[in-house]
Amino acid sequence: MVIYNNKEWFKALTNFYRSYVMQRLVRFTGWAGVLTAGLCVLILEVLRVEIRFHSGTFSLLGIVLSILLVFRTNTAYDRWWEGRRQWGSLVNTSRNIALSVHGLLPRTDLVNRGFYAKHVANFAICLKEHLRAGVKLDELVDLTETERGMYAERQHLPNFLIGQLYERTQELYRAEAMSGYDLTVLKTHIGALADILGACERIKKTPIPFSYSIYIKTLILAYALLLPFGLIQEFGYFTIPVVMLLFFAFLGIEMLAQEIEDPFGLDCNDLPTGNIAQTIKNNVYEVVCLFAKVQEEPQPQEFQKVF
Repeated sequence: MVIYNNKEWFKALTNFYRSYVMQRLVRFTGWAGVLTAGLCVLILEVLRVEIRFHSGTFSLLGIVLSILLVFRTNTAYDRWWEGRRQWGSLVNTSRNIALSVHGLLPRTDLVNRGFYAKHVANFAICLKEHLRAGVKLDELVDLTETERGMYAERQHLPNFLIGQLYERTQELYRAEAMSGYDLTVLKTHIGALADILGACERIKKTPIPFSYSIYIKTLILAYALLLPFGLIQEFGYFTIPVVMLLFFAFLGIEMLAQEIEDPFGLDCNDLPTGNIAQTIKNNVYEVVCLFAKVQEEPQPQEFQKVF
C-alpha cells in the first residue's frame, strides 16, 4: 500500500507514475493512440473513404460497459475491504488473547507467557506469507531448532499454530491454572483466529469468475477498436485524443479492480499485511512479556510503499 495524503491533489499528481497500474495503463493508452493515429491516416489520407457509424450505437455500448465496470469495481472493492476487516479483527483478537493471558497467568510464569506471545505473533506473521507465496520460517520470531524442523514439515502452518494454542490452553486448564469460564473465553478468542484464517483463504482462493473477467476485457477492447470508425468523420485527427481518453477511463477502472481483487499481495494498492503483522507482534509482546523489547516501527514517508 502506498501512504499518501489525499488532500494534496497536486502533490499526488506529481507521483502519478509511482503506481504500477498507472505505468501499464499509460503504455496501453499510448498504443491505443498509435493505432488510432494509424487508422486516421489510412482513412483520411490514403483511402479517403467516408465511414459513418451512428453515434447512438457507441453511446448505448458505453452505458452497458459502464454498468458492467461499476459492478466489477464494487465487487473488487468489497473483496479488498473484507480483507481489511479481517486483518483488523486479527489485530483485535490478538490483543484480546494477550490481555486474557496477561490477566490469567502470574507474572512469574515466563514460560507460558512467552509461549502465547510467540505463537500469536507468529500466527500473524505466517498468515501474511501464507496468503502470498508461502510461509518464510526466517521471519518467525523466537524459533528453536526443534520448532523450525517441525514447522518445515507442515503444509498448513497457521492452522498448526492455532492447534498448539488450543493444546496449551487445555493443558493449563487441566493443571487448574485457569477456571472453566477462563477456558471458554480464551478458546473463543483462539477460535476467532481460525475464522479469520478461513475468511482470508476464501478471498484468496475464490477469484472473480474467469468468463466474467474475460467478457469485460473483450468488450473494452472491442469498444476501443470500433470507436475510431464512429468518430473519424466528425472529429478528424481529434479522434486520437478522444479515443485515448475513453480507453484510459474504461481500461483504468478494469485494471484497478483487477489489482485490488486480491488484497494480500505486493501491489501498490494491496493491504499492508506485513506492517499489520509487525504491529500485532509488538502489541502482544508488550502486553504478555513485560520484559520483552518491542521493535520500533519506522514511520513511513509520504508516497512510500508499505508492505
